[in-house]
Amino acid sequence: MAATKIEISGPKSLFSNEFLCNSTTLLISRKRRTVKVRMPVAATAAFTAVQMEAKLIELDSIKVIPETPVQFAVSGKVTVEYDAMEQMKELMFNWWDSSKTAIDAQRGVFLQLVSSDIDPRTGKAKVSKEAILGWSRDLPINADKFVTHEVQFLVDGNFGVPGAILVTNKNSKEFYLKSITLEGFLHFDCQSWLREKALRELRGNGEGVRVLSDRIYDYDIYNDLGNPDKGLEFARPDLGGQRRPYPRRCRTGRPSTNLDPKSESPANEMMPMYVPRDEAFSDGKRRTVDAGSRKGMMNNLFPFFKHSIEGDSINSFADINNLYKESRNRSNFPVESTADAFKFDPPNIVSREASCCLRDDEFGRFTLAGMNPISIERLKVFPPVSKLDPSIYGPTQSALREEHLISHLEGMSVQQAIEKKKLFTLDYHDVFLPFLSSINAHPNRKAYATRTIFLLTQFDTLKPIAIELSLPSMNPFKPSKQVITPPEDATSNWQWQLAKAHVCSNDSGAHELIQHWLRTHACMEPFIIAARRHLSVMHPIHKLLHPHMRYTMDINARARELLINADGIIESLFSTKECSMEITSLAYKNWRFDMESLPADLIRRGIAEQDPTEPHGIKLLIEDYPYANDGLLIWSAIERLVKNYVNLYYPDSNSIRSDSELNTWYYESINVGHADLRHETWWPKLSTPDDLVSILATLIWISSAKHAALNFGQYHYGGYVPVPHPTCGV
Repeated sequence: MAATKIEISGPKSLFSNEFLCNSTTLLISRKRRTVKVRMPVAATAAFTAVQMEAKLIELDSIKVIPETPVQFAVSGKVTVEYDAMEQMKELMFNWWDSSKTAIDAQRGVFLQLVSSDIDPRTGKAKVSKEAILGWSRDLPINADKFVTHEVQFLVDGNFGVPGAILVTNKNSKEFYLKSITLEGFLHFDCQSWLREKALRELRGNGEGVRVLSDRIYDYDIYNDLGNPDKGLEFARPDLGGQRRPYPRRCRTGRPSTNLDPKSESPANEMMPMYVPRDEAFSDGKRRTVDAGSRKGMMNNLFPFFKHSIEGDSINSFADINNLYKESRNRSNFPVESTADAFKFDPPNIVSREASCCLRDDEFGRFTLAGMNPISIERLKVFPPVSKLDPSIYGPTQSALREEHLISHLEGMSVQQAIEKKKLFTLDYHDVFLPFLSSINAHPNRKAYATRTIFLLTQFDTLKPIAIELSLPSMNPFKPSKQVITPPEDATSNWQWQLAKAHVCSNDSGAHELIQHWLRTHACMEPFIIAARRHLSVMHPIHKLLHPHMRYTMDINARARELLINADGIIESLFSTKECSMEITSLAYKNWRFDMESLPADLIRRGIAEQDPTEPHGIKLLIEDYPYANDGLLIWSAIERLVKNYVNLYYPDSNSIRSDSELNTWYYESINVGHADLRHETWWPKLSTPDDLVSILATLIWISSAKHAALNFGQYHYGGYVPVPHPTCGV
C-alpha cells in the first residue's frame, strides 16, 4: 500500500519553534493511530477475500522521505566606533584586514547568531553559520565617529529566537563594537554578555602574562614599583602582607626581575602596562590626558632653560612670577608671545600677592578650604601624645606646653579652650617621624615631623598659634623637639615662616600620598576588581557603580608606571623621596572603611557632632568649612539616590541574602582585595538593604565628591609655589 500523505499548510514565523515549509511534507507518525481511507467499490470484494472486514487500517508507521533543510538569510547592521584622530590609520588597517580576509580564512571578524533554543542533538544552544564582517574599503576620510556595516547570517528554518551574538576578532587590530541590529526588530546593545561564562573568563586562572587585549581581573601585591636590575638604589620593598599591609592591585603577570625573584619587572615597550580593556581610557579621555601631558612638558622647558642660564637660585617673588603667563585678560591678546607659550598658566583661584602666602589667616583658610581640607582634627588631649614605640622613637609626650599657647587663646586657658572645642590640630608627627632619618640623609631634602595647633577665633576663622618640629633623637631619653610660636620680632618672624613651610611640606605629602592616592585610588581598586569578577554587567549594582568605577584602574596603572614608582614623579618632587610608598603603608594600618562616609569622617575627626535636629543629622563645629558644608549636601543626594535605587531591587533582607553575586563581590573585596585588614571587626555587615545603601553610598562618595575635592584643585591651590600648601616638598 502506498504511503499516506498528511498535508501541513502555511509558513510559520522564522523565529518560532514551529516548522516552516511551503510544500507538502511527509512526517513520521510517532504514535499508533488510525486513518480513514475511502476505497472504490470494486476493491471491497478483494478486501473481503483476504478477510479485511473493517474499513479501518491501523498504521504503525509511515515511511519518512528526507527533506532538504530550508535556510534563510537574516540581514544585520553592525555599528563600529572609529577613532576620529587616527581615521587614516583606521582605513589602512581596515583595507589591509579586508584584503587579507579574502585569501586567509583564519583572519577577519566573525559573527554568529545564538538561538534561545537548545539543539536536542548537542544539548547546547543552536548557532548560525559564521558571517564575516566586511569592512568598507571606501569609507570616507571624514566619516562620522560611528560607522555602520552590513552583515548577513544564514539560519535554518527551525533556528528559533536569537538570544545572543558571538563575535570573534581575528584581525591585527582591535575595534570598538557599539551595537548590532537584526532586520530592524532585534537590537543588541553591546554592554551585556553571557553572564556565567563571561564572569568565569573575567576571573582568569591567575597565570600567565596579561596582554592589552585581555579582559581578565585578578589580584596581586604592589611588587612592581622598583627596578633592582637598574641598580640597588632603585629597589623598593613589596607592599602587601603582614609587614607592610596594603590594598591589592590588578595582576599583570610580568616576569620577575633578575636580582629579586619577588619583584615584578617594570613595564616596557615589549610588555606595556596591562589594564583590562574595559577599564582603559576612551579616545576622548586619552586625548585629554595626553594633551595635558604635552602641555606640562612644554611648560617645563622654560624653567629648564632658565635654570641652565641663570642657575637655580630664586631671589624674589618676581623671579617666581616670571614662570607664569601674564594674568591680564587674554581675550584681547589671542596670539601668545613666544615666551608665554612656554610658561605656566596662572592659577585661577589663588591671589599672587606676595603677602597672601605670609599671613596666618591665609594659612588657616587653606587648611580648611585648600588642597587638603580633610586632615584637620579637633584637639582632644593636651599635650598631644604619640602612638609610636617609645623604645625606638623616644617619649610619647609632645614638647607643647600651656605657656606656648596661653597668650593666643583670647583669655581662655588651654583646658577651657578644649572644653569649648576651640582648639584644632594638624598632627603629622607619627606619620613622618619614622622616616626622617632616611629623608634627611639626602643632601637636598630636609624635613621635620610637625604638629600645628590652631585656635578657632571669635570670628570663626582658624589661626595657627604654635608649631612643634620634631626630629629623630640619638638619645631615646632626650627628644629632639622644638616649639615655634607666632613672631614678636623680625628674627622670630622668619623662624615662624620657615616652620609654616615645613608644615606645608608635611601637608603636601600627606595630601598626595595618603588622602589622595591611598584613600581614593588604591583602596578603591579592590572593590572594582571584585565587582568586575562577580557582578555581571546586567546586575543592578554593577550598573549603579559603573560610572564611578570607570577609568580608576587605568589611572592607577599609570600611577604605578610614572607617579609612585622608583625615581618617579613623587620621589623626584616630594621631600619623602623613596620612603613615599612606605608612608602610605603605615597609614593604611589606620584606614577604616566604616569611617570613610562623610558624616562618619567628620565625627571621627571631631569636626562635627551628632545632632538629630540638624538637616543632615550632624552639627558642624566650624561654620565656614566649605568641604563639609557643600559635601553634606552632596552626600545627602548620593544617599537618597542610592536608597531609592536599592529599594527597587532589594525590598528586604531575604533579597540581600539570596543574591550570590552581590555577597561574593563584597566578601572578596574584603577578604582578598583588602586581605591584610580582613580580620578587622569594623568592616560593615551586609545583611539588610540599609547596610547595602551605606556601603554603596560610601563607595560613590569616595570616588566622586571626595576625590574631586582632593584632585581637581591641585593646580589652582598648589600651582603657585609661595602659596601655603604647595605641591612640592621642602
